[in-house]
Amino acid sequence: MRTGLDRLATHPTLGAELRAARVGLLAHPASIDRRLFHARRILDALSVPVALLLGPEHGYGGEAQDLIGVADARDARGIPIRSLYGGTFEDLAPTAEDLERIDLLVVDLQDVGARYYTFVWTAVMAMRACAKAGVRMLVLDRPNPLGGDLERIEGRRQSREFCSFVGLEPVPVRHSMTLGEIVAWRAEVEGLPRELVRVLGVAGLQREELATAWDRPFVPPSPNMPTHATALVYPGGCLIEGTNLSEGRGTTRPFEIVGAPWLDGARLADDLHSLALPGVRARPVTFQPAFQKHAGIVCGGVHVHVTDPKGFRPFATYLALVALAHAQDPERFAFRTEMYEFRDDVPAFDLLTGDAEARQRILRGDPPRDVAEAIAAVDDADRAIVLEAMEAARARRA
Repeated sequence: MRTGLDRLATHPTLGAELRAARVGLLAHPASIDRRLFHARRILDALSVPVALLLGPEHGYGGEAQDLIGVADARDARGIPIRSLYGGTFEDLAPTAEDLERIDLLVVDLQDVGARYYTFVWTAVMAMRACAKAGVRMLVLDRPNPLGGDLERIEGRRQSREFCSFVGLEPVPVRHSMTLGEIVAWRAEVEGLPRELVRVLGVAGLQREELATAWDRPFVPPSPNMPTHATALVYPGGCLIEGTNLSEGRGTTRPFEIVGAPWLDGARLADDLHSLALPGVRARPVTFQPAFQKHAGIVCGGVHVHVTDPKGFRPFATYLALVALAHAQDPERFAFRTEMYEFRDDVPAFDLLTGDAEARQRILRGDPPRDVAEAIAAVDDADRAIVLEAMEAARARRA
């Protein structure tokens, strides 16, 4: 398998084009080639002049935790590093002043295949800013670690009023697209010239394959995405952020571990197993988060183990877990109400699921499996987005 970055060095025309331009690079720690060399090093080896570095949520170096604004900086050579994750929604895109420095923006970000992982929306917002400024964009694409099989799509598109930085445009939760495909799709929908936004795609990988088929290590794209096992559960595990349950931040198994001080983990595991959801076993655990929710307090809960990666349905599984946790102690369970990804007018759980239905059904005590099946279901229009995105990426092939 060769990513866009792997292919860049041997591309017949892109090297010369980049050398003739003032180039910006939007990247993070997982922007590496098959030798584990970073995109910045590859551009240096190609004698490409990099005038500006940009970092998404968690920062160009990937040091910051979630929801933490990142300051601008300079690298060891004095090149500006602009943060695209600050204190306001306006901080999420490059400014006109940023883009005056460059003619072409190279984007190399590893996505993990879930609507709420923000890197793809950073790329889309950067695309719009570049288009307005007349700056070209080249996306060096990377595969989806959850694969691109249309049969594995879960979680319907969100309603327009529930769009946010954890879903800037309506797409399924587990969407089976690459970052480059989503950027190309939006460029087509928004009528941007094809010479302005191009994608250097992935070669040599079957679309349905998971990250285990990449023949290279899984490099953490963010602090709480340490392994491919984390990525497998994330389209469901991130839902826990919308509740007062711990999603395992402050442990060595974020998103795989779920719990709270009042939860009975053995009961939660048994209740989940009674639903006979595919590809998963839940092991009762106690844990003590080192930071964030319930920091320093022993929690009861479960460790979610994926037994069949291709059959596992993360979104449905974690919807069921949330419903079961609420049913176990409705007085102490709560949905998050404070500011979340720059919105405080909609509960975080609704932003994540795409509307208010799942939260309302859980609160009124609907059967957990019914909630999971209803909210996880997708239709032909959801799948059509993936096909449109694939075609858009082909049309904008670099």
